[in-house]
Amino acid sequence: MRLFPVRMSNINKMLDFYSQFNPSPLSIKQFIDFGLNACPTKSYIFLRKELPVRLANIMKEITLLPEGLLRMPSVGLVSAWYVKSFEEVLAFEKTEPTGDNLDKFCKSLIQIRDRHSDVVQTMAQGILELKESRNGQIEPSTELSMQYFLDRLYMSRISIRMLINQHTILFGEIPQSGRHVGCIDPLCDPHMVVQDAYENARFLCDQYYLASPELEVIEHNDLEKGKPIKIVYVPSHLYHMLFELFKNSMRAVMEYHGAEDDIPPIKVTIVKGKEDICVKMSDRGGGIPRSHVDQLFKYMYSTAPQPPKSKSDLPLVPLAGYGYGLPISRLYARYFHGDLVLYSCEGYGSDAVIYLKALSDEANELLPIFNKTSSRFYKATVPTGDWSNQVKPKKAKPVVI
Repeated sequence: MRLFPVRMSNINKMLDFYSQFNPSPLSIKQFIDFGLNACPTKSYIFLRKELPVRLANIMKEITLLPEGLLRMPSVGLVSAWYVKSFEEVLAFEKTEPTGDNLDKFCKSLIQIRDRHSDVVQTMAQGILELKESRNGQIEPSTELSMQYFLDRLYMSRISIRMLINQHTILFGEIPQSGRHVGCIDPLCDPHMVVQDAYENARFLCDQYYLASPELEVIEHNDLEKGKPIKIVYVPSHLYHMLFELFKNSMRAVMEYHGAEDDIPPIKVTIVKGKEDICVKMSDRGGGIPRSHVDQLFKYMYSTAPQPPKSKSDLPLVPLAGYGYGLPISRLYARYFHGDLVLYSCEGYGSDAVIYLKALSDEANELLPIFNKTSSRFYKATVPTGDWSNQVKPKKAKPVVI
């Protein structure tokens, strides 16, 4: 299906052209090395080719979405944003890297970043619109393709924002100072990020429950005994993951132990090994059934009530939103080849483990690629079970995440 009208035939031709190329994944080390020897001209020449490739790859997949979803107003709005951004980047395709063009390019990147700031919420609203139009019933095959697509859309968005942020911070109007290289901290202190995320989540928890669990942090540096753990990472990405996990844990603990005087603390263990940095968050919030764990990473499985459409409306549920917190946090972890895993002991509590690469040259971007394999996925049907006792999960009382 052609998502874009005939009058935009030139855009469609450029989409066909740029989607032929695979994105070029960068490692954290490459980001750092380039940033330390920052050259606006080199960055400009790279981005004016790389950004259209990344945009075109995901825009091609938008056209493969189920027609019912493409007709939703919010999805149309997101599609229009991508078309506009693609056009704006293409305007620099053959321009020389003069001082004036470099300034215009930087301002254009900021506009693109700001335009796409609400992509997650708007796409989530589009899915709610589809649900409403079908009385809450969505076919399993549609749900499968939407889960696949949203993981790829949001990962693409994370990567594009990373490229834009690096360029605009390094070459923007306000010169960067301090040890950061763009948005990367070469001496990131995970303990400090944990503390920051905890304090902000605790503020929300105190507002609603008038109490909150305490925090206990343990560090174990297996490589440099006794020394504090430092990592090369994007602090805002780590903060996003931890803030979401703290909100979930605090809500679970307060719901499970709220009537008690002695509220058990949330324990965070930070470990540095040869290959991995692990941040484990443990709570005693009662856990969740094993059958629900996989559901928590599905965009279509939002257990929280629908958020208000107007920002002026009061939130209906504390520490909750569209229910996208966990799947998107996992994407942030996987972006540089890490992961986020949940373990639960129903009746006791849950553990969430964030895995990050310890070596910056192994922390490569994980990017979606548009090709025949990805195209086939949107046409696939739900596979028939080939093991005994395959039953659908019971529709138990949901756990709000």
